[in-house]
Amino acid sequence: MSRVLTVSGSVVVPITPGEAYALIADPAGMGRWSPENEGAVVRGEGGAPYPGMVFDGRNRRGFVRWTTRCTVTAAEPGERFAFKVRAIGLRRPVVRGPIATWEYCFEAAPGGGTRVTETWTDDRRGWPDAAAWVFDHVVTSGRSFAGFQRRNIAATLRRFAERCAVPAAGEAGAGR
Repeated sequence: MSRVLTVSGSVVVPITPGEAYALIADPAGMGRWSPENEGAVVRGEGGAPYPGMVFDGRNRRGFVRWTTRCTVTAAEPGERFAFKVRAIGLRRPVVRGPIATWEYCFEAAPGGGTRVTETWTDDRRGWPDAAAWVFDHVVTSGRSFAGFQRRNIAATLRRFAERCAVPAAGEAGAGR
């Protein structure tokens, strides 16, 4: 059986598409929602995300930590934010190659609020399915990456929705 290469999930939050985009399209702040990501450091010029922006994501699963080098591929406020993971390593992202694409789409929901859809795509197309299966099961404690990311997406969206429903002091775009 061939592996699943794309998984996604959605949640409706009580804020505008622009507000949702502003919260998610912040690589340094992604650790607020993600069960693995602990934030990022933008390389070069910071500020609002733009296509071509490069950032190094800091990640952790249990006691294992690693860094990824990512490039923003879409930065359309209120509509879409996407990036490709193109390198990985323990302390520095030194192993290069296509790894994954993450995408967040924002659309006005019927009745108000915003539907946020998070999608993960496995970009390791050159890997034979059997090799990917073995690697995936070792690094995810017995799951496929698709199954593992399905759970991560659900956790990320749940945390994001909880945060949008309960305003934090002094933070823009938080709840209504």
